[in-house]
Amino acid sequence: MSKKEIQPATSVQDEVTSWFFDDYLPTWVGVAAGTIERGPEFILDYWGAPLHYCTDQGGQWLPDASAVAAFLEQTQSRLRAQGYADTDVPDHDVRVYHDDGAAIEVIWSRRRADQTEIERLAAHFELARSPAGWRMVGIQTSATTADKLSEAWLRSS
Repeated sequence: MSKKEIQPATSVQDEVTSWFFDDYLPTWVGVAAGTIERGPEFILDYWGAPLHYCTDQGGQWLPDASAVAAFLEQTQSRLRAQGYADTDVPDHDVRVYHDDGAAIEVIWSRRRADQTEIERLAAHFELARSPAGWRMVGIQTSATTADKLSEAWLRSS
């Protein structure tokens, strides 16, 4: 087995940042808003299975691809019912751990076409590189009113 070439952190950071903000986010928004016609299984190009999804209300394991797709469909259906059209990102941070691991934190401002806010979340995504490419393996979210990540998360003393 040969050792793979180590990429500089900035290269991995550029790669994962582009994957998340130039591919995942516009695809997620387009499907949720109805401007991209794909079924909920598209999410398996971005979310791994099993996937742990945890909110400030509790967490759950999504053990397989069908559970992951069903969870996404439930989330996007709820947003569509409220007139979802777009997601604004007031703040974000990308952290690279090594060639095969990273985390992205964002503030999501999910909005209607008139730009009124449906919900605002702080979200933390744990990413792992798989043979198929980057996948989210864990997601933490918390409702927030913050514009900055530094103000969004609970802090322990």
